[in-house]
Amino acid sequence: MAMSAQEIEDLLRETFPEAKIAITDLAGDGNHYAAEIIDESFRGKNRVQQQRAVYAALKGRMDGPSGDLHALALTTKAPD
Repeated sequence: MAMSAQEIEDLLRETFPEAKIAITDLAGDGNHYAAEIIDESFRGKNRVQQQRAVYAALKGRMDGPSGDLHALALTTKAPD
């Protein structure tokens, strides 16, 4: 099952309400996206910690072959 960019953003907004979020559909298939998330909560965290927080915010939607989202290329950082 595919997801829309808006569904991804809605899930991320629940955890990162003040974040700057940009979602790009990379393949036009609803399964391959890129996301840029800029949020103060990432300050002081390494890249792995930041990306784990994003995956947690997706609430299992990327889990294994039955997940709704196949691929998500992440760019995460704290604001400048």
